[in-house]
Amino acid sequence: MAIVIGIDVGISTTKIVGINEDGIVVSPLRIKATDPVTSLYGAFGKYLIDNKLHLGDIEKVMVTGVGSSYIDQPIYGLPTDKAEEFVADGLGARYETDLDDMIVVSMGTGTSFVQCRGEEIRHIGGIGVGGGTLTGLSRIMLKTDDVRTITTLAMQGDLANIDVQIGDISPYPLPGLPKHATASLFGNAKSNASREDIAKGIITTVLQTIGSGTILASLNSGIRDFVLIGNLTLLPQCKEVFPGLEKLYKVHFIIPKYSEFCTAIGAALCYINGVGSKE
Repeated sequence: MAIVIGIDVGISTTKIVGINEDGIVVSPLRIKATDPVTSLYGAFGKYLIDNKLHLGDIEKVMVTGVGSSYIDQPIYGLPTDKAEEFVADGLGARYETDLDDMIVVSMGTGTSFVQCRGEEIRHIGGIGVGGGTLTGLSRIMLKTDDVRTITTLAMQGDLANIDVQIGDISPYPLPGLPKHATASLFGNAKSNASREDIAKGIITTVLQTIGSGTILASLNSGIRDFVLIGNLTLLPQCKEVFPGLEKLYKVHFIIPKYSEFCTAIGAALCYINGVGSKE
């Protein structure tokens, strides 16, 4: 068995996947640790054990992500190379969706936009809103940065107590904007707002900002398919926010099966496809 390993190294979280000789993704795995090197080696060791693999089964290790800069030697003596992160985003999203034209929205600590047109993959920008925003605001406003706690609180929240909607400022819909569309995020928040309402407002603010940024990034491109990848795709509130934007702007937001692992998948594909490697 020959497997190519793709590893997406974050500051505290590492995602690892293997792609076998048939081009099939094998057992994606996520590991958290206090630093990227510990996280990477912990993920790699666990992946080998869980899949009953030996070092001799590994053809190549491809590393990407912000934490990959800490890796400057072969992993366990195996052939190791680095993949361009934005190329990995595009290749992973293409593998998962079979789309040729799309914007890949990588929702990490911040958010990056990668435009894919056929074989061309290029980074077109980003915004400083993402998971870091969510946890930072929650730390200040809710006194917790535990995402599970925040999402559970948000499920009981009511946006009417936090946001200003079009219906709050106009008795009639505005051109292209129904009465339930958001006019101002947190514009209706009170000083005594409940933790549940605040949690829902924070998550909605982050996701709506990312969605709106994506739509603006697509202007004049003709692209209407947006592929969401990264940890924030796991938020249950994605199923509320993005369908609303789809209806409003006639676009399509897609969360693929392995959305959390798309960059790691793309890193492995950089080697398999012979593109996007950093010497």
